Amino acid sequence: MDYLQTFKKILSMTIEQEASDLLISIGHPPVIRITGQLIPLIDEKKVTAEVSKGFAFALLTEPQKQKFLLEKEIDFSYDFDGQARFRVNIFFQRDSISLALRLISSTIRTIEDLHLPPILHEFTHKSQGLLLITGASGQGKSTTLAALLDEINHTKAMHIITIENPIEYIYQGDKSVIEQREVLTDTNSFANALKATFRQNPDVIMVGEMRDLETISTTITAAETGHLVFATLHTNSASQSIHRMVDVFPAEQQNQIRFQLAGSLLGVISQRLIPRINGGFIPVCEVMLCNNAISNLIRENKNHEIPAVIETSSKDGMISLNRALIDLVRRKEISPKSAIDYSANPMELKNLLG
Repeated sequence: MDYLQTFKKILSMTIEQEASDLLISIGHPPVIRITGQLIPLIDEKKVTAEVSKGFAFALLTEPQKQKFLLEKEIDFSYDFDGQARFRVNIFFQRDSISLALRLISSTIRTIEDLHLPPILHEFTHKSQGLLLITGASGQGKSTTLAALLDEINHTKAMHIITIENPIEYIYQGDKSVIEQREVLTDTNSFANALKATFRQNPDVIMVGEMRDLETISTTITAAETGHLVFATLHTNSASQSIHRMVDVFPAEQQNQIRFQLAGSLLGVISQRLIPRINGGFIPVCEVMLCNNAISNLIRENKNHEIPAVIETSSKDGMISLNRALIDLVRRKEISPKSAIDYSANPMELKNLLG
Protein backbone atom coordinates (compact mmCIF):
# COMPACT_ATOMS: atom_id res chain seq x y z
CA MET A 1 0.00 0.00 0.00
CA ASP A 2 1.14 3.53 -0.77
CA TYR A 3 0.37 4.91 2.70
CA LEU A 4 0.96 8.55 1.79
CA GLN A 5 -1.36 8.54 -1.23
CA THR A 6 -4.05 6.62 0.67
CA PHE A 7 -3.83 9.08 3.54
CA LYS A 8 -4.00 12.05 1.19
CA LYS A 9 -7.27 10.63 -0.18
CA ILE A 10 -8.66 10.62 3.37
CA LEU A 11 -7.44 14.19 3.90
CA SER A 12 -9.23 15.23 0.71
CA MET A 13 -12.47 13.74 2.04
CA THR A 14 -11.96 15.59 5.33
CA ILE A 15 -11.67 18.89 3.46
CA GLU A 16 -14.59 18.16 1.11
CA GLN A 17 -16.86 17.32 4.06
CA GLU A 18 -15.83 20.60 5.77
CA ALA A 19 -14.84 18.63 8.87
CA SER A 20 -12.88 20.21 11.69
CA ASP A 21 -10.97 17.08 12.72
CA LEU A 22 -9.82 13.68 11.51
CA LEU A 23 -9.14 10.75 13.86
CA ILE A 24 -7.22 7.58 12.95
CA SER A 25 -7.48 4.78 15.52
CA ILE A 26 -7.11 1.03 15.08
CA GLY A 27 -10.30 -1.01 14.92
CA HIS A 28 -12.29 1.87 13.42
CA PRO A 29 -12.56 3.38 9.95
CA PRO A 30 -11.21 6.96 9.74
CA VAL A 31 -13.52 9.26 11.71
CA ILE A 32 -14.19 12.94 11.00
CA ARG A 33 -15.81 15.55 13.25
CA ILE A 34 -18.44 17.87 11.75
CA THR A 35 -20.03 20.56 13.99
CA GLY A 36 -19.00 18.55 17.02
CA GLN A 37 -20.34 15.18 15.88
CA LEU A 38 -18.07 12.20 15.14
CA ILE A 39 -18.87 10.61 11.76
CA PRO A 40 -17.09 7.43 10.57
CA LEU A 41 -16.11 7.24 6.90
CA ILE A 42 -17.98 3.98 6.44
CA ASP A 43 -16.72 3.41 2.88
CA GLU A 44 -13.17 3.18 4.24
CA LYS A 45 -11.71 0.02 5.79
CA LYS A 46 -11.12 -0.30 9.51
CA VAL A 47 -7.61 0.84 10.38
CA THR A 48 -5.13 -1.84 11.44
CA ALA A 49 -2.03 -1.29 13.58
CA GLU A 50 0.12 -1.66 10.47
CA VAL A 51 -1.90 0.92 8.53
CA SER A 52 -1.94 3.50 11.34
CA LYS A 53 1.85 3.15 11.67
CA GLY A 54 2.19 3.51 7.89
CA PHE A 55 0.09 6.70 7.89
CA ALA A 56 2.07 8.18 10.78
CA PHE A 57 5.51 7.43 9.35
CA ALA A 58 4.43 8.75 5.91
CA LEU A 59 3.86 12.17 7.51
CA LEU A 60 6.94 12.31 9.73
CA THR A 61 10.38 13.49 8.71
CA GLU A 62 13.29 11.37 9.93
CA PRO A 63 14.11 13.71 12.89
CA GLN A 64 10.42 13.82 13.82
CA LYS A 65 10.24 10.03 13.66
CA GLN A 66 13.16 9.71 16.07
CA LYS A 67 11.59 12.21 18.47
CA PHE A 68 8.24 10.42 18.29
CA LEU A 69 9.73 7.01 19.04
CA LEU A 70 11.64 8.48 21.97
CA GLU A 71 8.85 10.59 23.50
CA LYS A 72 5.84 8.47 22.37
CA GLU A 73 3.93 11.53 21.06
CA ILE A 74 4.55 14.49 18.79
CA ASP A 75 2.86 17.71 17.61
CA PHE A 76 3.58 19.25 14.22
CA SER A 77 1.89 20.98 11.30
CA TYR A 78 1.39 19.37 7.89
CA ASP A 79 0.97 21.21 4.60
CA PHE A 80 -1.29 19.13 2.37
CA ASP A 81 -0.01 19.89 -1.15
CA GLY A 82 -0.79 23.61 -0.74
CA GLN A 83 -4.52 22.81 -0.41
CA ALA A 84 -4.77 23.02 3.37
CA ARG A 85 -2.82 22.84 6.61
CA PHE A 86 -3.39 20.44 9.47
CA ARG A 87 -2.24 20.49 13.06
CA VAL A 88 -1.20 16.89 13.78
CA ASN A 89 -0.75 14.95 17.00
CA ILE A 90 0.53 11.37 16.75
CA PHE A 91 0.60 9.23 19.88
CA PHE A 92 0.78 5.68 21.17
CA GLN A 93 -2.21 3.96 22.78
CA ARG A 94 -2.25 0.30 23.82
CA ASP A 95 1.06 -0.13 22.03
CA SER A 96 -0.33 1.03 18.67
CA ILE A 97 -0.29 4.41 16.94
CA SER A 98 -3.19 6.87 16.67
CA LEU A 99 -3.42 10.20 14.82
CA ALA A 100 -5.52 13.29 15.56
CA LEU A 101 -5.56 16.04 12.93
CA ARG A 102 -7.19 19.48 13.13
CA LEU A 103 -7.91 21.28 9.86
CA ILE A 104 -6.56 24.83 9.94
CA SER A 105 -8.44 27.37 7.87
CA SER A 106 -6.36 29.00 5.14
CA THR A 107 -8.24 32.25 5.80
CA ILE A 108 -7.53 34.36 8.87
CA ARG A 109 -10.89 35.68 9.97
CA THR A 110 -11.53 39.03 11.64
CA ILE A 111 -12.87 39.72 15.12
CA GLU A 112 -16.27 40.45 13.53
CA ASP A 113 -16.19 37.27 11.42
CA LEU A 114 -15.59 35.22 14.57
CA HIS A 115 -18.37 36.95 16.56
CA LEU A 116 -15.86 37.98 19.23
CA PRO A 117 -16.52 40.96 21.55
CA PRO A 118 -15.61 44.30 19.86
CA ILE A 119 -13.56 45.26 22.94
CA LEU A 120 -10.82 42.94 21.60
CA HIS A 121 -9.95 45.61 19.01
CA GLU A 122 -8.61 47.72 21.89
CA PHE A 123 -5.76 45.30 22.52
CA THR A 124 -4.41 45.75 18.99
CA HIS A 125 -3.87 49.45 19.73
CA LYS A 126 -1.66 48.86 22.78
CA SER A 127 2.10 49.39 22.52
CA GLN A 128 3.15 47.14 25.39
CA GLY A 129 1.83 44.73 28.00
CA LEU A 130 0.54 41.17 28.19
CA LEU A 131 -2.77 39.83 26.89
CA LEU A 132 -3.73 36.26 27.79
CA ILE A 133 -6.09 34.19 25.63
CA THR A 134 -7.22 31.24 27.74
CA GLY A 135 -9.42 28.18 27.44
CA ALA A 136 -9.29 24.43 27.02
CA SER A 137 -7.81 22.73 23.95
CA GLY A 138 -9.89 23.14 20.81
CA GLN A 139 -11.74 26.25 22.03
CA GLY A 140 -10.45 28.63 19.36
CA LYS A 141 -7.55 30.33 21.15
CA SER A 142 -5.26 30.14 18.11
CA THR A 143 -7.99 31.51 15.85
CA THR A 144 -8.57 34.48 18.17
CA LEU A 145 -4.83 35.16 18.36
CA ALA A 146 -4.61 35.06 14.57
CA ALA A 147 -7.43 37.62 14.25
CA LEU A 148 -5.64 40.02 16.62
CA LEU A 149 -2.23 39.64 14.98
CA ASP A 150 -3.61 39.99 11.47
CA GLU A 151 -5.45 43.17 12.44
CA ILE A 152 -2.13 44.64 13.56
CA ASN A 153 -0.54 43.34 10.36
CA HIS A 154 -3.05 45.22 8.18
CA THR A 155 -3.10 48.47 10.18
CA LYS A 156 0.38 49.10 11.62
CA ALA A 157 4.02 48.88 10.61
CA MET A 158 5.25 46.47 13.28
CA HIS A 159 7.80 43.70 13.63
CA ILE A 160 5.83 40.66 14.79
CA ILE A 161 7.50 37.43 15.94
CA THR A 162 5.43 34.34 16.71
CA ILE A 163 6.66 31.29 18.63
CA GLU A 164 4.42 28.31 17.97
CA ASN A 165 4.27 24.55 18.36
CA PRO A 166 3.27 23.89 15.69
CA ILE A 167 2.78 26.84 13.31
CA GLU A 168 -0.91 26.94 12.46
CA TYR A 169 -2.05 30.04 10.55
CA ILE A 170 0.30 31.41 7.90
CA TYR A 171 0.40 35.22 7.82
CA GLN A 172 0.96 37.24 4.65
CA GLY A 173 2.92 40.34 5.64
CA ASP A 174 1.13 43.60 4.83
CA LYS A 175 2.15 46.72 6.76
CA SER A 176 3.99 44.57 9.28
CA VAL A 177 6.97 42.25 9.03
CA ILE A 178 5.90 38.87 10.45
CA GLU A 179 8.31 36.07 11.34
CA GLN A 180 7.00 32.71 12.52
CA ARG A 181 9.19 30.32 14.50
CA GLU A 182 8.21 26.70 15.10
CA VAL A 183 9.50 24.95 18.20
CA LEU A 184 11.84 22.05 17.31
CA THR A 185 12.10 23.24 13.70
CA ASP A 186 13.28 26.85 14.03
CA THR A 187 14.11 26.89 17.75
CA ASN A 188 14.68 24.33 20.49
CA SER A 189 12.07 25.61 22.97
CA PHE A 190 9.60 28.37 23.76
CA ALA A 191 11.93 29.69 26.46
CA ASN A 192 14.98 29.81 24.15
CA ALA A 193 13.03 31.56 21.41
CA LEU A 194 11.58 34.08 23.85
CA LYS A 195 15.01 34.98 25.25
CA ALA A 196 16.31 35.40 21.71
CA THR A 197 13.52 37.86 20.80
CA PHE A 198 15.19 40.50 22.97
CA ARG A 199 17.94 40.65 20.31
CA GLN A 200 15.55 40.51 17.35
CA ASN A 201 13.91 43.93 17.71
CA PRO A 202 10.23 42.89 17.82
CA ASP A 203 7.29 45.16 18.60
CA VAL A 204 4.82 42.31 19.06
CA ILE A 205 5.52 38.79 20.34
CA MET A 206 3.09 35.88 20.22
CA VAL A 207 3.76 32.95 22.56
CA GLY A 208 1.75 29.93 21.41
CA GLU A 209 1.69 28.36 24.85
CA MET A 210 3.14 29.11 28.28
CA ARG A 211 4.02 25.71 29.71
CA ASP A 212 6.74 26.23 32.31
CA LEU A 213 8.28 28.64 34.77
CA GLU A 214 11.01 29.88 32.43
CA THR A 215 8.57 30.63 29.59
CA ILE A 216 6.11 32.41 31.90
CA SER A 217 8.89 34.43 33.56
CA THR A 218 10.41 35.52 30.23
CA THR A 219 6.95 36.37 28.84
CA ILE A 220 6.26 38.70 31.78
CA THR A 221 9.70 40.31 31.37
CA ALA A 222 9.04 40.88 27.65
CA ALA A 223 5.73 42.59 28.46
CA GLU A 224 7.43 44.78 31.07
CA THR A 225 10.22 45.90 28.73
CA GLY A 226 8.27 47.61 25.97
CA HIS A 227 6.78 44.74 23.96
CA LEU A 228 3.16 43.89 23.23
CA VAL A 229 2.86 40.18 24.08
CA PHE A 230 -0.03 37.84 23.27
CA ALA A 231 0.05 34.41 24.94
CA THR A 232 -2.21 31.45 25.69
CA LEU A 233 -2.89 29.38 28.79
CA HIS A 234 -5.00 26.25 29.33
CA THR A 235 -7.19 27.78 32.04
CA ASN A 236 -10.94 28.39 32.21
CA SER A 237 -11.25 31.85 33.78
CA ALA A 238 -9.38 35.08 34.38
CA SER A 239 -8.90 34.45 38.10
CA GLN A 240 -7.67 30.91 37.45
CA SER A 241 -5.18 32.27 34.90
CA ILE A 242 -3.63 34.66 37.43
CA HIS A 243 -3.39 31.86 39.98
CA ARG A 244 -1.77 29.47 37.46
CA MET A 245 0.89 32.00 36.42
CA VAL A 246 1.81 32.89 39.99
CA ASP A 247 1.60 29.35 41.38
CA VAL A 248 4.24 27.98 38.99
CA PHE A 249 6.90 30.04 40.84
CA PRO A 250 8.56 29.11 44.16
CA ALA A 251 6.78 30.60 47.18
CA GLU A 252 9.53 33.15 47.83
CA GLN A 253 9.13 34.62 44.31
CA GLN A 254 5.35 34.73 44.13
CA ASN A 255 4.89 38.15 45.70
CA GLN A 256 7.31 39.69 43.20
CA ILE A 257 5.50 37.98 40.29
CA ARG A 258 2.15 39.35 41.51
CA PHE A 259 3.58 42.87 41.40
CA GLN A 260 5.05 42.29 37.94
CA LEU A 261 1.76 40.92 36.63
CA ALA A 262 -0.24 43.73 38.19
CA GLY A 263 1.93 46.21 36.32
CA SER A 264 2.18 44.48 32.95
CA LEU A 265 -1.08 42.57 32.40
CA LEU A 266 -3.49 44.18 29.94
CA GLY A 267 -6.27 41.65 30.26
CA VAL A 268 -7.49 38.08 30.01
CA ILE A 269 -9.86 36.71 27.38
CA SER A 270 -11.21 33.35 28.53
CA GLN A 271 -13.20 31.67 25.79
CA ARG A 272 -15.07 28.51 24.95
CA LEU A 273 -17.00 27.38 21.88
CA ILE A 274 -20.70 26.59 22.32
CA PRO A 275 -23.02 24.75 19.90
CA ARG A 276 -25.36 27.13 18.08
CA ILE A 277 -29.06 26.42 17.71
CA ASN A 278 -28.68 26.65 13.91
CA GLY A 279 -25.56 24.46 13.76
CA GLY A 280 -21.87 25.13 14.16
CA PHE A 281 -20.27 26.86 17.14
CA ILE A 282 -20.06 30.37 18.51
CA PRO A 283 -17.44 31.66 20.99
CA VAL A 284 -18.46 32.99 24.38
CA CYS A 285 -15.88 35.11 26.21
CA GLU A 286 -15.20 36.28 29.71
CA VAL A 287 -13.27 39.54 29.33
CA MET A 288 -11.16 40.95 32.16
CA LEU A 289 -9.40 44.28 31.71
CA CYS A 290 -6.57 45.03 34.10
CA ASN A 291 -7.79 48.32 35.62
CA ASN A 292 -6.73 49.71 39.01
CA ALA A 293 -9.17 47.51 40.93
CA ILE A 294 -7.97 44.32 39.23
CA SER A 295 -4.30 45.32 39.63
CA ASN A 296 -4.80 45.82 43.35
CA LEU A 297 -6.49 42.43 43.73
CA ILE A 298 -3.58 40.74 41.92
CA ARG A 299 -1.01 42.48 44.16
CA GLU A 300 -2.96 41.58 47.31
CA ASN A 301 -3.47 37.94 46.26
CA LYS A 302 -7.26 38.29 46.22
CA ASN A 303 -7.91 36.45 42.97
CA HIS A 304 -11.21 35.11 44.34
CA GLU A 305 -12.62 38.67 44.21
CA ILE A 306 -11.83 39.14 40.49
CA PRO A 307 -15.15 37.66 39.21
CA ALA A 308 -17.12 40.21 41.27
CA VAL A 309 -15.14 43.11 39.76
CA ILE A 310 -15.70 41.73 36.25
CA GLU A 311 -19.44 41.40 36.96
CA THR A 312 -19.74 45.05 38.10
CA SER A 313 -17.45 46.60 35.47
CA SER A 314 -19.44 46.16 32.26
CA LYS A 315 -19.34 49.94 31.68
CA ASP A 316 -15.54 49.63 31.38
CA GLY A 317 -15.84 46.88 28.76
CA MET A 318 -15.50 43.85 31.02
CA ILE A 319 -17.76 40.88 30.32
CA SER A 320 -18.62 38.11 32.78
CA LEU A 321 -19.13 34.64 31.38
CA ASN A 322 -22.73 34.44 32.58
CA ARG A 323 -23.61 37.84 31.07
CA ALA A 324 -22.10 36.73 27.75
CA LEU A 325 -24.12 33.49 27.88
CA ILE A 326 -27.35 35.36 28.64
CA ASP A 327 -26.73 37.68 25.70
CA LEU A 328 -26.36 34.69 23.36
CA VAL A 329 -29.57 33.11 24.73
CA ARG A 330 -31.51 36.35 24.22
CA ARG A 331 -30.22 36.60 20.67
CA LYS A 332 -31.40 32.99 20.14
CA GLU A 333 -27.87 31.91 19.18
CA ILE A 334 -27.69 29.21 21.87
CA SER A 335 -30.24 27.34 23.96
CA PRO A 336 -30.75 28.02 27.69
CA LYS A 337 -29.63 24.41 28.34
CA SER A 338 -26.33 24.98 26.51
CA ALA A 339 -25.80 28.20 28.49
CA ILE A 340 -26.30 26.36 31.78
CA ASP A 341 -24.11 23.44 30.70
CA TYR A 342 -21.20 25.76 29.83
CA SER A 343 -21.54 28.16 32.74
CA ALA A 344 -18.95 28.18 35.53
CA ASN A 345 -21.75 29.22 37.92
CA PRO A 346 -24.95 27.56 36.67
CA MET A 347 -27.07 28.43 39.73
CA GLU A 348 -26.35 32.13 39.27
CA LEU A 349 -27.11 31.81 35.55
CA LYS A 350 -30.47 30.15 36.24
CA ASN A 351 -31.39 33.06 38.52
CA LEU A 352 -30.32 35.61 35.92
CA LEU A 353 -32.32 33.81 33.24
CA GLY A 354 -35.33 33.90 35.53
